Amino acid sequence: MEIISGKIKIRLPLLISLLLILSCLLVGCKKDSKEEGSKESRLAGASSPYLRGHADNPVDWYEWGSEAIEKAKAEDKPIIISVGYASCHWCHVMEKESFMDTSVAAIMNRDFISIKIDREERPDIDKIYMNAAQLLNGSGGWPLNAVALPNGKPFFAGTYFPPEEWKNVLTQITKVYKEDKQSLVETANALTEGIKNTNSLTDLGTQKNEISEADYLTLLKSWKPRFDTEDGGYQGEQKFPLPVNWDALLQHYYLTQDEEVLQMVKTTLDNMARGGIYDQLGGGFSRYTTDPTWLIPHFEKMLYDNAQLISLYSKAYKVIPSNEYRAIIEESIDFVERELSNGQGGFYSSLNADTDGEEGKYYIWTIDELRNVLNTSELELVTKFYNIEPYGNWEKGNNILFRQFSPEEFIREEGISNNEFTSTLATAKKKLFKSRQGRNKPTVDDKSLTSWNALMVDAYLDAYLAIGTPKYLKNAIKCAEFIDDKMLRPDSGLHRSYIDGESGINAFLDDYALLSRAYINLYQVTFDIKWLKKAEKLMLYTIRHFKDEESSMFYYTSDDDKNLVARKLELDDNVMPSSNSVMAHNLFALGTLLENQEYLTMSEEMLGQMYNLVVEDPSFYANWTKLVGTRAFGAYEVAILGNDAMQKNISMQREYLPTSIFMGGQNENLPLLEKKLVEGETLIYVCQNKTCKYPVSLAKEAINIIESYRTGREEKISIWN
Repeated sequence: MEIISGKIKIRLPLLISLLLILSCLLVGCKKDSKEEGSKESRLAGASSPYLRGHADNPVDWYEWGSEAIEKAKAEDKPIIISVGYASCHWCHVMEKESFMDTSVAAIMNRDFISIKIDREERPDIDKIYMNAAQLLNGSGGWPLNAVALPNGKPFFAGTYFPPEEWKNVLTQITKVYKEDKQSLVETANALTEGIKNTNSLTDLGTQKNEISEADYLTLLKSWKPRFDTEDGGYQGEQKFPLPVNWDALLQHYYLTQDEEVLQMVKTTLDNMARGGIYDQLGGGFSRYTTDPTWLIPHFEKMLYDNAQLISLYSKAYKVIPSNEYRAIIEESIDFVERELSNGQGGFYSSLNADTDGEEGKYYIWTIDELRNVLNTSELELVTKFYNIEPYGNWEKGNNILFRQFSPEEFIREEGISNNEFTSTLATAKKKLFKSRQGRNKPTVDDKSLTSWNALMVDAYLDAYLAIGTPKYLKNAIKCAEFIDDKMLRPDSGLHRSYIDGESGINAFLDDYALLSRAYINLYQVTFDIKWLKKAEKLMLYTIRHFKDEESSMFYYTSDDDKNLVARKLELDDNVMPSSNSVMAHNLFALGTLLENQEYLTMSEEMLGQMYNLVVEDPSFYANWTKLVGTRAFGAYEVAILGNDAMQKNISMQREYLPTSIFMGGQNENLPLLEKKLVEGETLIYVCQNKTCKYPVSLAKEAINIIESYRTGREEKISIWN
């Protein structure tokens, strides 16, 4: 199963009581006799492909809603909340083993009300019951299976269960529910309080108002020990790309010139690009690997992973301009456009890990399959370059294609000519790709999500700025227009999901935050003021409907949403940046661009309230650390005005300047642009805190001014170290 660690604080007596209940549920169980379950499926008309995939289960599934809750209350039955997603391998395993088993279904249908959740459509529900699993077990994952009282308060949660174990758990829960319901009520109440207190801001201590360079430099001390300096990523048996972390560390290198940090980023990106986690034939990254060397993936491919990794490699390419990184950018974009495009400018959510019920079948090769496609010289090269073994480098005689070297390193190692290598490999890859295209393909989860598509807008923009391919900018705008057309409501709010021509589900904070960020980035690349106006309008809506009046933060759910057992704050950065950290960045950027002091103050207060958590474990708050760095070292406002403003803007942004905010064009339409337009000239103003250096006309001169600011700090940094 896919596992995520839980960074949850809970009082020890409560934890002990929860674990005692859990132990009680799992011991002394007897097998239940088989019983047929039959029904007319409620999931057949669900908007989620994942839910529709369970329509033929004998389990009497409900979607989340009042019908299921009211039935549970009326019949006084506990609720099973089973959460998964379409590309999750172990979700499909549990469905096949348990939810298609009529003896399992008989227990679920007789003694429970069972609700199926697509975590991608309803992350708000997933977060509640994932917190329950983390509080009970110390970690969580998918599939997620929780059991709750009829009011939705959970008292049990786990992940994958084999069928006999799942039946035993359910049988024992039923026994306790009938004979000692009060103990479950007490556990559910205590666990719900724990969920409400998760990410609580009440015990964070004094708010940090002033952040210095020294404060920022201390963050790395607790971060470095987690690095896997040999294989990249973090130490552990599984490897997740975690692009938010490496993006933050790349900025750390920019601000401090710490070569050790840059080498760690490079080691990680190199090994991911060469490992089995990357599709060496078709481009694109899998979700994670089950080994520490990036070799063996769970083969699902997610839009949000690939969008963020395109952005990460694009930024890294500006610092380390290698052909290998450029190929990763281009191939990954090709993959997204080829396999996930919805034909309307937007993108689907994911590709399944399984084909014909077998994990990774679409991507793996036996030596005989390779022999049937390639000639002798091609086979020899592919065998060496991609580490093919006659009896397989994985299970059942199959091979996962992976590399140990960059193309340049391999050419040197093997002593072959560049032309021979390039020509032979290109021909071999083309043949293998064509052959693979003839196989049955993994299924696509064809819903389009606002937040994930916003990440793809950013990916296109970052790729455009890194390598200059014009169609990437065009496609970024096209994707943003798709979101505007299909997701934006007349009241300025957003839908979360679009599928089969229909938009639905009230959007969550990550949808608003990431789309606002995409709008801001579109403005900074195009200088088209309409994107900035869209960002401001979305910000006003978000403040009105998501703001927590008791803290500086924003709730994950809108005030228009029906209340769950808890209304959550999303604070910690994981595979995706937390919605609150993105909001804090957005408020800072908008406050700077619009000279809106209220926004700047809100951003400052959010970071100040989070600071103690960030210092405690920066790897869990990586996107927050970027804002710490920007605040500590100062942002640069770059104003470019004149007929050639766009050209000079793009020339500057070819460089890696992560703490610079760009504005300009041919109109003085922002406060910082006023009285800066000079007829017949295009001038660049580099400013800090609204104080500008003397204008220059060349992009390189402006970059040198920014560098001079940083160079002036190098002495202080070395003294502090």
